[in-house]
Amino acid sequence: MAHRTGSQHIPHVSDVDVHQLKHAVRLSASRLLKGALAAGIGAALLWAHLSKYRRTQVVRAINDRPRDPVEYAFVVNPSKPGAQQIIDQILQFCKDQGIPRPLILKTRLDKDGTVCTREALERGAQVVVAVGGDGTVRTVAAGLANTGHALGVIPIGTANLFARNLGIPLNVSDALKVVISHGSTRVDMGRMTLMDARKARHREHWFLLISGIGFDAAMIQDTNPDLKKKMGWVAYIGGAIKHLFGRKESADISITDAHGTVHMYKNVNFRTFLIGNCGQIPLVTLMPDADYSDGLLDFELIDTDGGIIGWANLANDVVHQTIRGKSGQRLLSIGSTLHTMQGTHAELRFHHPALAEVDGDMLPHTEHVVIDCCHRALIVRVPRVEA
Repeated sequence: MAHRTGSQHIPHVSDVDVHQLKHAVRLSASRLLKGALAAGIGAALLWAHLSKYRRTQVVRAINDRPRDPVEYAFVVNPSKPGAQQIIDQILQFCKDQGIPRPLILKTRLDKDGTVCTREALERGAQVVVAVGGDGTVRTVAAGLANTGHALGVIPIGTANLFARNLGIPLNVSDALKVVISHGSTRVDMGRMTLMDARKARHREHWFLLISGIGFDAAMIQDTNPDLKKKMGWVAYIGGAIKHLFGRKESADISITDAHGTVHMYKNVNFRTFLIGNCGQIPLVTLMPDADYSDGLLDFELIDTDGGIIGWANLANDVVHQTIRGKSGQRLLSIGSTLHTMQGTHAELRFHHPALAEVDGDMLPHTEHVVIDCCHRALIVRVPRVEA
């Protein structure tokens, strides 16, 4: 009976018009594809419209702000493409606005942004403006930390993460309007101290964005600077591949949380230890809870096991928390560690020398690091749009 029943059922199914079914499937898929494409185009157009609207609102608000008639100094990274043309633009802008000719200082290999900033303050500048990428902004900010003098930013670098995170326009003319008008905010700064540095100038390093010890520093060190100028962040891929399966770091770690409680971790093995004052980098969010003004740094310990599978799982974890907007791994994540903790202070004692970096700038090898959050240490000229 069972056999006959099955034999009777097969012809029944074969009666379905296969061609019609295939046509229906293709039609449905086509409609879904067209719908997704239309939704994507609509979202892109909406994003472009909102971006244009926000920029219009920012520019309108800046134009309405009163000018600040103080002494300005511009610290310029002359290695950036078009730097001289931008200097000429700055001078013409100040002339058109009735601002006395500002002091222009150019960085050199033996005279970084911090040295230039101190010179500018000694010569009477009240607002010092960093003209360059995030590296120039970092060193100028270091010279202004806890001085009460404001930082202005003209972003002409590759990533311009600091400007993006604070909403500072990437257009030079608009950024200049922000610089010379009233409207500032205070932000936190991070400070990494290499306790075993042989030279005083290698001891204390301020940062604004994300710094780290281990894999990320090795990746940055092995990234071709010329390639980075041409390709931006994509250039880091080559440096990363070289160190995917390199030696792990090992350290004793202590972190002081927001309540003053010290958490101790002994003999910790990891790929990299990141410290974030902000968590946004191109395409992804490494530390979704990081905030410039909360008086805390985000400490993130990253590790992988199981070869390429571990790194693949880590990448998925980063994408997961980027989408969620909240720190944390996927429930079924295997072969990767992404542990985040907030605090005001951290100390790491390494079992062997480790590479470190601050905001993408390389530091000497170290075995003993102290990291502090300096709450509201920096005043920054920013656009303010009234609701």
